[in-house]
Amino acid sequence: MNLHDSPKLKKIIDQCCQGQSKAQYELFKHTYPYAMGICARFSSGPEEAKEILNDGFLKVFTQIKRYSPDLSFAGWLRRILINTAIDHYRKNKKYNDQHVEIVQDVDRPDAEKTLSQLHAEDILKLVQCLPPAYRMVFTLHVVEAFSHKEIAEKLGISIGIT
Repeated sequence: MNLHDSPKLKKIIDQCCQGQSKAQYELFKHTYPYAMGICARFSSGPEEAKEILNDGFLKVFTQIKRYSPDLSFAGWLRRILINTAIDHYRKNKKYNDQHVEIVQDVDRPDAEKTLSQLHAEDILKLVQCLPPAYRMVFTLHVVEAFSHKEIAEKLGISIGIT
């Protein structure tokens, strides 16, 4: 199903606004791959991604009447899931407060070749290995194109200057 402009999607959204659980299931089923892809980028693994996804869809279904058909549904869903991931990070920040020193690696001649051989799944696994704070900042900046100022405001942290 097209998440941007589809009569089928519009019908499902209308039914979700009426509280029809079958329509909610259909929306969840059809948007699951897209939504899980977003959640996986912010999580440390599949279980945490599912937790963010479930929390996000709870928000989607309770706020679906606020969705404006003039906007892209995919964009609206993406924004909710990103904000849910940020909320999840904030909620668990006290448990994840690990400080890791980042040291600049010397340029290696084979680094470019190695990077070009990585697959998206490999990169996702590497990102998921980052401590939560670094993973959140990295994903918001590199993947979602938030500015450092926006990230600092959303996460309640200061902008580091190096």
